[in-house]
Amino acid sequence: MLLSRHGLMHHRSGRRKGSLLERSAYILLSRIRVQGPMSIGELSDAFGLDASTLNRQTAAAMREGLVERIPDPEGGMARKFRLTDEGARLLDEEREGIVHALDQVMADWADEDVAAFAAYLRRFNADIERLGGRPWPRP
Repeated sequence: MLLSRHGLMHHRSGRRKGSLLERSAYILLSRIRVQGPMSIGELSDAFGLDASTLNRQTAAAMREGLVERIPDPEGGMARKFRLTDEGARLLDEEREGIVHALDQVMADWADEDVAAFAAYLRRFNADIERLGGRPWPRP
């Protein structure tokens, strides 16, 4: 709650103070960047969201020029979404803003403390995914 209140993360409006992307777009673009082009079904599996929610989110991201639909690079039937150059640029800028905000919070932390915090956060996130039945990284 403190992260949101101090503008380090996304507010109820879906945007972090001074952010370029809605929270859902940031998460969507981040996952596509890591995994490469993804179909609605793959996104549904990754996020545990229904297809109608992802159709709305991907449609909004397409309208904003953040993603584009392409044929499956592996020859499958489903079309996939990949980042556009603009989507990649805005994702990079948004991530820089978040990192800058976190750097301000941890400015007086020892390097070992930052590394330990990052390791615990990775473990925490992996365990949340595991408990949700979606272990990360995916096999």
